Parts: sequence; structure tokens; C-alpha cells
Amino acid sequence: MIDEKLLDVLVCPACKAKVVPDGEWLACQNPSCGLWYPVRDDIPIMLIEEAVKPEEAEGKAD
Repeated sequence: MIDEKLLDVLVCPACKAKVVPDGEWLACQNPSCGLWYPVRDDIPIMLIEEAVKPEEAEGKAD
């Protein structure tokens, strides 16, 4: 579980849009970007090279 205060300040590093939790991922809310960032051991991995498009995240185990 990611702290709400942390979620309030996290943004997508690619486009600077807000991110929201979606299972084991943080999803960028910008439709033209739409990257998903993994959350491992309750730590968001906010690196563009770790991000995937939503269709790649479905069913992917980290």
C-alpha cells in the first residue's frame, strides 16, 4: 500500500501527469502517454525504462 501523501506528489516522469494505483501498478492518467509503472514491495518504480503500456502490464508478473 502506497502512502496517500506520496501518491499526491507522484507524477509520470515521461509527461508529468498524475498517476493512480491500479493493482500492482501506477497508471499515468494522460491518455496520450498512458504508461504504467510497477510497484514492488510497496515501492513505486518511477523509471521510464521500467514502464510499460497497459496492454503489456496485463498478466505480467513482477
